[in-house]
Amino acid sequence: MPVIGGPILEPPQAIIFDVGRVIINVNIALSFETYGQRDHLSAENVWQVLQADQRWDDWQEGRMLPRDFHQHICKKFGLSLTFEEFVASWNRVLDPETLLPEALFERLSKTCRLALLSNTDPLHVAHFEATFAFVRHFPVRVYSCRVGTSKPKPMIYHHALRELAALPEETLYIDDLRENVDTALQLGMTGFHFTSPQELLAEFSRLGLWG
Repeated sequence: MPVIGGPILEPPQAIIFDVGRVIINVNIALSFETYGQRDHLSAENVWQVLQADQRWDDWQEGRMLPRDFHQHICKKFGLSLTFEEFVASWNRVLDPETLLPEALFERLSKTCRLALLSNTDPLHVAHFEATFAFVRHFPVRVYSCRVGTSKPKPMIYHHALRELAALPEETLYIDDLRENVDTALQLGMTGFHFTSPQELLAEFSRLGLWG
């Protein structure tokens, strides 16, 4: 079941959303198939290599500048891209159409305190904050590259709760990765393991928050 730890008995006072693969779809094939051409790697293989890279956490947690990351990736995969070309390529993985409707966030914002909580990098943050209208409904936006820590470490969840001025027991946390939901549960939040927009919208409808 998507709701972890028992049914939601009443509407939450605060909701924390993950971004990638919950609000914005991530299509790694649009960039990473190109990155893997020299070494005959699939897009999925490239993604695995990136996550295992010794500088990945530095990039995700704000300890590496975008131009340094550009040089690192071009060297790693044998790419000949200017910085501007790399930025465009890196951001191409973020689909322009959102998985959830902006109208949902507009409605939720009238009764709930909303936050974004994402493991992400400064290039993706700059891109989706400039491109996607939904971000205006989120007064609290916690990004790993800005706070120096990432999920599933508890510190980043505590940061989001402080920014929301919310108690764990009044907060719903939504993420596509079960390990991230599990940490939210351990901290006292209600967790929703996102597997499809339809299931989440159905849950919000049951709570009287949508539909």
